[in-house]
Amino acid sequence: MSIRGILTGKVKKVVKQPKSGEEMSFLEHLEELRWHLVRASFAVVVAAVFCFIYAEFIMDHILFAPKKADFITNRAFAWVAQYLNSPDLAINTQPFTIINYDMAGQFTTNLNIAFIGGIVISIPYIFWEFWRFIKPALYEKERKHATGAVFYTTSLFLTGVCFGYFLIVPLSTHFFGSYRISAEVVNQINLNSYISAVTSVILGSGVVFELPIIIYFLSKVGLISSGFLINYRKHAYVVLLLLAAIITPPDVFSMLIVSGPLVLLYELGVFLSKRIEKKRDDVEVLEA
Repeated sequence: MSIRGILTGKVKKVVKQPKSGEEMSFLEHLEELRWHLVRASFAVVVAAVFCFIYAEFIMDHILFAPKKADFITNRAFAWVAQYLNSPDLAINTQPFTIINYDMAGQFTTNLNIAFIGGIVISIPYIFWEFWRFIKPALYEKERKHATGAVFYTTSLFLTGVCFGYFLIVPLSTHFFGSYRISAEVVNQINLNSYISAVTSVILGSGVVFELPIIIYFLSKVGLISSGFLINYRKHAYVVLLLLAAIITPPDVFSMLIVSGPLVLLYELGVFLSKRIEKKRDDVEVLEA
């Protein structure tokens, strides 16, 4: 039974046909899925080994970069602050120290960075393996409409990663790195705490930017409609604002900056849902 068939209650087509031409059993489907997962996992491992070897470069020039004053985002905010004669707009002007107090802290951090870096690097291949699994379950017309699915899914994820890295991470490091309840307290951030915060924001932003793809899939199988999305638009905006508040520093300025793209992604999902319904109506008219 195909994934689409399970969701709609109708068996359209099996996921894949064996050489004998007979329908595959449920266990054969699981076996097919297992090999896709194995190949995707192998790609992650290979990329993770690469990231483990070049961990020092990744740490110094990528993960630690957003907290430095010469980072591109920080320089942009500094230029705006100077242009508007408002020093408060400048971010990450006060450096803070990253420390490690666990004996195996740097080694375990290296492993975590390698694993997360392996996922990010191999994401295009992971999406491609997933697409290879579900592609046989689609009709020919659906395959044509889904052309470029891997490209769009990967592009949205990497756009979200860049958005989180170049905008949310600098704002977060500035807020928490410079926040003080007393001048007697000096900020010395734990290595694991810093890396966890940065990587969670980056991966979280990548996943959030897949919102149009999720809406497209749910609309395709008939679980939601454009009317539903429009009727509950205000509720969705509130949820998006809460989500923006979770992944950003607790200040209104950062929350508004992040919530803007999330709202645009939601509206893109509404547009895609309308297109799916229009094509579905056109097909029903032709078949009538």
